[in-house]
Amino acid sequence: MKTIQIIGAPTDIGASMRGSSMGPEALRIAQLQASLERQGLQVLDSGNLAGPANPWLPPEQGLRHLDQAVAWNRLVRDAVGEALKLQRLPLLMGGDHCLAIGSISAVASHCADRGRKLIVLWLDAHADANTSRTTPSGNLHGMPVACLLGHGPTTLGRIGPEDRPALSPHMLRQIGIRSVDAGERRHLKALNLCVYDMRHIDENGMRLTMEQALRDLDEDTHLHVSFDVDFLDPAIAPGVGTAVRGGPTYRETQLCMEMIADTGRLGSLDVMELNPACDVRNGTAEVMVEFLESLFGKSTLLR
Repeated sequence: MKTIQIIGAPTDIGASMRGSSMGPEALRIAQLQASLERQGLQVLDSGNLAGPANPWLPPEQGLRHLDQAVAWNRLVRDAVGEALKLQRLPLLMGGDHCLAIGSISAVASHCADRGRKLIVLWLDAHADANTSRTTPSGNLHGMPVACLLGHGPTTLGRIGPEDRPALSPHMLRQIGIRSVDAGERRHLKALNLCVYDMRHIDENGMRLTMEQALRDLDEDTHLHVSFDVDFLDPAIAPGVGTAVRGGPTYRETQLCMEMIADTGRLGSLDVMELNPACDVRNGTAEVMVEFLESLFGKSTLLR
């Protein structure tokens, strides 16, 4: 296992409510680094990035806080890119999910430079495929998928690989989706994304769903996991700003994590939208640390 480099991005610049800026510190309080080190992993905490404050302004032309979001995503892109150059595994602690534009753009550039295949697993209750024309709120944390596929504002698109979107639809697999806006639903269909929504999981189970999502990984694949904490059912993870009932259970999520770990292909990770202001005694952060232990190889038996 490469050295895991923890990078904090304490901002809620793209979110619908304040509080996810405290997510990185909540994970530290829940002993993320020590928990991974107990598994024999090398972990380096490089601290927090420092970007612009949240001005909490209304949308302009369908977008809120675009300039500040661009600045934060450039910081994230550079930090994640530097970790990858040093052959470390970047673990980005958000912060809201718009920051995935920066992290995945860095990963896409890294893979393109090395001729490696990139697969992104997007674990989320929301599709995050809105544009300025379909968004009901203007919040950029509902748009990172669209931006990464080249359907967002030009200034966000330019932080990725030159002259092309960071991702193509075949690189992305969304899992756990159960909340899609009306206009976003049409856009999602037009994008032709691979979406394993909660109905698919209900009908087929998490095991088959993950087998399908991971079916074409090979030795040359870089696997990026973008984990929005609201992927989880709020009964086990209330500490999010946009909770949606009916998500994966604790055991389903553990299986998801262990099956990803079994591939041996995990190369980078986002943990996004943890909001301690909505949590109870930091319980969601503690649950997330348990899931991250499994994602990095902890299991009941030797397998």
